[in-house]
Amino acid sequence: MRLECNEKGDLFVDPDFLSRKLCLTPQELQRRMKIGLVTSLVEAGTGPDAGRRRITVRCGRTAWRAIVNDGNAITSEELVSLRAMDA
Repeated sequence: MRLECNEKGDLFVDPDFLSRKLCLTPQELQRRMKIGLVTSLVEAGTGPDAGRRRITVRCGRTAWRAIVNDGNAITSEELVSLRAMDA
């Protein structure tokens, strides 16, 4: 999958794609986004990872992480449960 990028360089993840990754309906993802329960972080790679970015989208105790190359294509991804980190 390839992510879209606006003129400022911001990446956008398709909401239908993201809702499936987070095991939510698109409507539930949208509801959670509206009330501030979904956060995201984009980190730029350095050194040998230059040109790549890591995207993390957190919703509750679940996070979806993806590595995106310089062509905005997802090269790897994972779903992480953050429950173990709360202890």
